[in-house]
Amino acid sequence: MTTPLRKAVIPAAGLGTRFLPATKAMPKEMLTVVDKPLIQYVVEEARAAGIEEFCIVTGRGKISLVDHFDVAYELEATLRERNKTAALEQLAAMSAKEGSIVTVRQQVPHGLGHAVWCARAFTAGEAFAVLLPDVLVMAETPCLAQLADVYRQTGGNVLAVEEVPREHTNRYGILDVASDDGRLVEVRGLVEKPKPEDAPSNLSIIGRYILVPEVMAALEAQERGAGGEIQLTDAMAKLIGKGPFHGLRYQGRQYDCGDKAGFIEAQIAFGLQRPELADAIRGFLKAYSGH
Repeated sequence: MTTPLRKAVIPAAGLGTRFLPATKAMPKEMLTVVDKPLIQYVVEEARAAGIEEFCIVTGRGKISLVDHFDVAYELEATLRERNKTAALEQLAAMSAKEGSIVTVRQQVPHGLGHAVWCARAFTAGEAFAVLLPDVLVMAETPCLAQLADVYRQTGGNVLAVEEVPREHTNRYGILDVASDDGRLVEVRGLVEKPKPEDAPSNLSIIGRYILVPEVMAALEAQERGAGGEIQLTDAMAKLIGKGPFHGLRYQGRQYDCGDKAGFIEAQIAFGLQRPELADAIRGFLKAYSGH
């Protein structure tokens, strides 16, 4: 029997070193794609899947991640005085209900598995989603909503997956596949960042997860894996065979905003979705195409 899916964990404690100097004094999750920070995109995606409560796993100097969803009294008062109705509506849409966002600290960066484990009191025995904020997914039906639909049908763990070039398997968590109907994959095993010659497939996890509460017990062991870190993939692997475990070939396109080139591509792709910007973007892309 599935438990309701109401909670999401957003790991956001990383230092963002690949985006220095921009991230020296600003969390990388506050970097904007068009006019919204990365953290807002994933919160909106989660809300569209029915998520009601959020736990942001933070580090030092990241209070702005929570401030972004708070009420800004002075700003809102100024906007009202100036009759900036559209801007007020934007702020109202992104504000969080009282008590719906909490934070916990990951004092030492021991890996993604450790970051998720830091939220163990928040999940409190319920299934929960994990969304990595430096992965944006453009999809007609939000990616997490696609996973939630599968979760309600199958129960157990559900991961968003996509095929990657085999020579890149050492960058991702990779599935060992028991069965595959072209959309839904039954998972037989998981390997974190295997060498191409050792990879059981080229199906990778992309940063969207729905996990059963038992994963916290697996993380409790604090076992080190690839890179000497506590890997979420290793903890999930311990749950295989103890309940349903599926990968979903989601419908959509993901952008790796933890990479500079991927971040720039996301700016273009999401900008082209905006009617007021699309023509201008196409114009300068055409101008630069000969360079």
